[in-house]
Amino acid sequence: MWRWLLDRFVRQIIETGSLKVTYPDGSVGQYGDGTGTTVHVTLHQTAIIPKLLRDPDLGVGEAYTDGTLTIENDDLRGFMTIALTNGKSRNGYWTQRILNAARKTFRWLQQNNVMGRSKDNVAHHYDLSGELYDLFLDADKQYSCGYFPRRGMRLDEAQEAKKHHIARKLLIEPGMRVLDIGCGWGGMGLTLARDYGAEVVGVTLSEEQIKVAKERARAEGLEDKVDFRLQDYREVEGTFDRIVSVGMFEHVGVPYYREYFSHIHDKLTEDGVALIHTIGRAEPPGTTSSWIAKYIFPGGYVPALSEMMARVEPEHLIATDIEVWRLHYAETLRQWEARFTANEDRARELYDERFCRMWRYYLIACEMSFRHTGQVVFQVQLTHRHDAVPLSRDYLYRDDVPAEQRHAAE
Repeated sequence: MWRWLLDRFVRQIIETGSLKVTYPDGSVGQYGDGTGTTVHVTLHQTAIIPKLLRDPDLGVGEAYTDGTLTIENDDLRGFMTIALTNGKSRNGYWTQRILNAARKTFRWLQQNNVMGRSKDNVAHHYDLSGELYDLFLDADKQYSCGYFPRRGMRLDEAQEAKKHHIARKLLIEPGMRVLDIGCGWGGMGLTLARDYGAEVVGVTLSEEQIKVAKERARAEGLEDKVDFRLQDYREVEGTFDRIVSVGMFEHVGVPYYREYFSHIHDKLTEDGVALIHTIGRAEPPGTTSSWIAKYIFPGGYVPALSEMMARVEPEHLIATDIEVWRLHYAETLRQWEARFTANEDRARELYDERFCRMWRYYLIACEMSFRHTGQVVFQVQLTHRHDAVPLSRDYLYRDDVPAEQRHAAE
C-alpha cells in the first residue's frame, strides 16, 4: 500500500523532467515528461515512505542525511532542480496544502525568539566547530551572500565587494559610531573600522563567534576602534550614526519585526543611516522549510518584503533604497559547497559521515532554492529623514563623486 500511495503522490507532483525511483521492493517508477537527464533515486527502507508522504521536505532531507535515500552519482543538484521546478504542482496537491496551512497557522511557535531562546537557536548553528567554517568560508569568514558585479569572481573577491558596497550605502565617515547587529566573526565591523575609520560596536549571541571576533580585533590592533560584545541587540544602549545588520534579520522572527525596527528607530541618530541585508522571498509570506528549521536554523524565517515594510512603516522610518540581489547567493553557495566538498575528509574527522551528508544537502538545497524559487536577498536602507542620503544612486558606483555631493542636505 505504501508503495502505491507514494507512486500516486509523486506522479501528481512531478510533471516535467525525468525522475526514476527504485522502491525498497525492487520495483521502479518513472515520473515526469522524460525531458532532460534522468535523476535516479533509490529508497532503501519501506519505513521512510510514510515520512515522505507526511512531510516530503522533512522526509527527503532526513532520508538523504541518514543514507536511506540515495541518488545515483550523488546528483543532488539534478534532484533539487526537478523537485523545485515542479514546486507549483507540489503546492497544489491537497496534502501539501494542508501541511502548508498548518505551518503558517503555527509558525509563531517556531519563531518565538525571546532572548533566551534566540541564544539557544544561534548556538545550534553558529557554535559548531570554528574549524568547520574555515573549511568553506572566505578568509574573512563572511557567512552571508557575496556580491558578484562581475562574472568569474572568486569567493573572497565577492565578499570584499559585498562589504564595500554596504559601506558605500552607509556613507561611512571617520569617527562615526556604528552598531553592527549580528557581527558574526567580526569581518564587517573590522572593515568599517580599519578602512573607513568608524568606531564600531558589534553584537552577537554566538560564544564561538565572539571569541574569534575579539581575537581578530586584538591581532589587528583595532581594540580601541571595535567593541565586540556577547549581547542581544535589544540590550544595547545609546544611539549610533550608522546601523548595519548583515544576515541576522532571518533570525528575528515575524512576531518580533515591530520590536526590531523600533530598536532601529530609537538607536539611530536623527541624520543616521541603517542598512539591513537579509535573505528574502520574492513572493507572498510563507513558512520555513521544516528540514531547515529542525536541523539547520531553528527559529529562522525568510521574510517577504511586504512583511518587513509593514513593520517599518509604523516606526516612521523611510526606506531610501531597496536593492534586490537575485542569483548572487546561488553563486556564493555554489562556491561554499565546492570548498566544503574539497575539504570533506576533514569535516568527517570533525564530525561524521552523516553530518557531511546533512551539510552538503543544506548547501545544495539552499543554492537551488535561489536558482529555482523566489529566494532573493534584500538590502533595505533606512533613515529618519528624506535628505539623509543622496538623491540618486550614483554615489554607490562612482569614485569621482565630489564630497560635497555625498550628502543631499549639504
